Amino acid sequence: MYAVIQTGGKQYRVAEGDRLDVERLDAGDDAFSLRPVLVVDGDAVLATPQQLSGASVSARVVGEAKGPKIRGFTYKPKSNQRRRFGHRQHYSTIEITAISIG
Repeated sequence: MYAVIQTGGKQYRVAEGDRLDVERLDAGDDAFSLRPVLVVDGDAVLATPQQLSGASVSARVVGEAKGPKIRGFTYKPKSNQRRRFGHRQHYSTIEITAISIG
């Protein structure tokens, strides 16, 4: 059985016991639930809102991570206008504990 969940504007295919890095969540170390977009259980595929009304995916935060450093530079020619910037995305590592159809 697997499910497709949506968090942080992205969709992920998950199964029980999977760990994945998603955009930072403010859930602490508590367990939380996510609404699935799609659930596949053998030959049964649940995809419509009526079928997914009772379905949920339980997860918990197991850690924090940082992405790679991205360095950027912008400038406008002939005006001596330059700017350097950097960015490093923060991620939460979550573990999928259960997928329930409801």
